[in-house]
Amino acid sequence: MATYKKRGYKPKKEKVTQEVEETFDETQSTTAEVFNTLDETANKSEQWIEKNSKPLFYGLITVAALILLYLGYNKFIAEPTQKEASNELAHPRVLFDEAMNSAGAKADSLFNLALIGGVNGKYGFTDIADKFSGTKAGNLANYYAGVSYLKMKKYEEAIEYLGSFSSDDAILGPTALGAIGDAFADINQPEDALEYYEKAANKKDNQFTTPLFLFKAAQIAMDLKKYSKAESLYTTIKEKYADSDQGRDIEKYINSAKYAQ
Repeated sequence: MATYKKRGYKPKKEKVTQEVEETFDETQSTTAEVFNTLDETANKSEQWIEKNSKPLFYGLITVAALILLYLGYNKFIAEPTQKEASNELAHPRVLFDEAMNSAGAKADSLFNLALIGGVNGKYGFTDIADKFSGTKAGNLANYYAGVSYLKMKKYEEAIEYLGSFSSDDAILGPTALGAIGDAFADINQPEDALEYYEKAANKKDNQFTTPLFLFKAAQIAMDLKKYSKAESLYTTIKEKYADSDQGRDIEKYINSAKYAQ
C-alpha cells in the first residue's frame, strides 16, 4: 500500500522558529541592558562633572599656573643665574690653572686667590659654591675648591668641598672621589682612603681613572695587610686594563701581594 505525507505538517520548523525567536529576544534584552547600564554610567559621570565642575576648573587653572611658573622660573631666573655663575667661575679658574702649573709658595698663593677671590671684586670658588649652589657652575666650584684645598694640604676642607660635588662625568666623577681618597690617605685614615679609591674605581669604567684608582686601592690594601684584597685588585688591572700605565708592570705587584699572604 502506498504511503504519503500530509501537507503542511512541519512541527520541526515551527520548533526551530520558536527557538530562534526566543534567542533573538534574549539577545535583544541583553543588549538593551548593556545600553541601559552605559546610559546610567554616562548620567552619573555627567552628574559628577556638574557637581565638581568648580574644583576641576580650579585644578586645571592651578596646573596651568604651575607650568607657567616653571617655564618663567627657568627663563627669567634659572638661566640668567646659571649664566652669571658661569661668568663668575671663569676668573678663579684662570688662577687655578696657573697654580697647577706652578710650585711652592707661588702655587699656594694662586690657589688661595682662586678660593677666596677679592681681585677686582671677583668671586672665588668658595663664594661661587655658596652663592650659586644648585647651579652647574656652583657644583663645579665645589670641585675646584676641593682640589685647591687638597693641593694646599688643607685636607678637611678638601674633603668637605669634594664631598659636596657630584657628577656623572666619566673623568670628573671618579677623580673627585679619588681626591677624597688622597685626602684621607694623607691624614692617615687608610680605611677611608681604601673606601673612596674603590668608589672612584667603580664610578665610571674607563681605561684612565679605573686602573689608576684600582692601583691606589691595592696599595692601601697592602698597607692594611689585606693582601688577598690587594691581589684581587691588582689581578683586575691585569685582566681588564693591561694596556694602562698601571697594567704594564702589574705582574710584580700581583706576586708581591701573593707571597705576602
